[in-house]
Amino acid sequence: MAMVGLFWIAEGDVYVGAKPTGSAPGIRLSPDGVVALGDGQSGLHLWEDVRALTVADVPVKSLKRQVGAVADVALDVVMNLGMTLGPGLSGEAPPLMTVDLEAHDGTYELKVHVAAAVGYSPAEAELSRALLSRLTEGAATMATTLAAMSEWGRTAEGATPRAAQREELLRRWVG
Repeated sequence: MAMVGLFWIAEGDVYVGAKPTGSAPGIRLSPDGVVALGDGQSGLHLWEDVRALTVADVPVKSLKRQVGAVADVALDVVMNLGMTLGPGLSGEAPPLMTVDLEAHDGTYELKVHVAAAVGYSPAEAELSRALLSRLTEGAATMATTLAAMSEWGRTAEGATPRAAQREELLRRWVG
């Protein structure tokens, strides 16, 4: 599994935001369409019906966010040392982003969890938005772009690449 921009790529599956587990909200981009996952938003929106995909609420990486994330981790460690819950069981979910899906039959507001702990770089956020727009340009464009992303996910080592490589991958997929 690896994060590239706003996308979480696990083997051949491509998600917007973090890969959802259980009943958590999420979106998987499949060759057939946009698959909304989780409580209250499950369903398939076929690519032929999707006119636009836009993302709001994207947390952009900043020094304040990075310092806040380090402080949160330190506080969690201290709290977990004194509690019996253990690490990672505080019940706090990552923040949400809103993905607006415009289709022939209306507009849908879908939620996904943020995958980047301290936010996304401005370049990755903008390239990811351009890539989502590219996926709605037509069947041939969507199929080749999504296939390239899936193929990369199947052959990648599994670790999230460094920022420069992530930006290069996004640029290549945007075309």
